[in-house]
Amino acid sequence: MASQTSKSALIPALLTMKCPSCRKSTVFVNKSMFPLGSLLLLKDECEVCGEKMKSESNNGGGINYALTMVLFFLNLLWYWPIFGLSYKDNSVYYFLFASLAVVIFAQPYLMRLSRMLYLYLYVGFGHSRRVVIED
Repeated sequence: MASQTSKSALIPALLTMKCPSCRKSTVFVNKSMFPLGSLLLLKDECEVCGEKMKSESNNGGGINYALTMVLFFLNLLWYWPIFGLSYKDNSVYYFLFASLAVVIFAQPYLMRLSRMLYLYLYVGFGHSRRVVIED
């Protein structure tokens, strides 16, 4: 039987937007990404372990930029074999347009993922801030 501090569920918990401390409760107020106005609203604290989610003021903007650029260049993996790229025709412009469309479509998920990566970098697993008083 796995212990409570087992780190085997890191990637699934990160991708499903679970608490970085206990990896059980959801972090965002809305499970859905819509409406986009409340896309990044975090709960004040985790319902299971009591970890504060709003302790940092940074939203992970730098991580979002890095993820966006990585996705933009990863578009080469599907675009180049299918359509090809050449400097002799307008295929570079078509690639830029297709990459821009993919990045804009994926941006809500990338914004949430960047916020989660930021939380996972600064909140330790299994180190809840909730104080339990036993009698």
